[in-house]
Amino acid sequence: MDANNQDVKDQVITEALEDVVFDGWKWSVIEDAVVKCGHDKDIALTLFPRGVNDALVHFSDLADRQMLDELKDINPDDLRVRDRIKHGVKARLKTLELHKEAVRAASVYWLVPTRKVQAAKQIWKTADVIWNWAGDDAKDYNHYTKRLLLSGVITTTTMTWLNDTSEGHNDTHEFLDRRINDVLKIGGVAGKVMGPVLSSFGFLNKKETKV
Repeated sequence: MDANNQDVKDQVITEALEDVVFDGWKWSVIEDAVVKCGHDKDIALTLFPRGVNDALVHFSDLADRQMLDELKDINPDDLRVRDRIKHGVKARLKTLELHKEAVRAASVYWLVPTRKVQAAKQIWKTADVIWNWAGDDAKDYNHYTKRLLLSGVITTTTMTWLNDTSEGHNDTHEFLDRRINDVLKIGGVAGKVMGPVLSSFGFLNKKETKV
């Protein structure tokens, strides 16, 4: 089997989500999901060579793709930048609505110190997908600043969402509004500070792009 077969990986992760709620993100859950999808258990390591780590990376990737599908009928050009970002974060959480406990279990898994770098990479990737959908094409330091700040927004908003029992997740949406407002303010300050510093090292080859 092709280890890069996205459809098969999607099927396995989707199948696994039913048991993750009860058993957490364990390798045995992934193996059982592979079997339930009609494959030999040994195929699990072919699909996910680094075990649960790879399975969770694919879970995040699947959520990113589902987020984009959720956003397909929205034209970002019709929205202010802050509203584009808000729609992006809300769309991702919406795609995970039925899998809150799986997201909670994933958060616990990534809290292990040796896994934090990979966790940060996954959050950064989601931030990158959202900014790309929003039309950001910055190539200078803004590219990194925007994604770093949005990574923080995604992390804190997801934690709020996991514990939100308000109707329609209103508490989460209000928290997200506040965080985006804060980040836009911080982003402006960060740009003024970082720009001259990075320019002195020849980091920039294009003019600053405004958020």
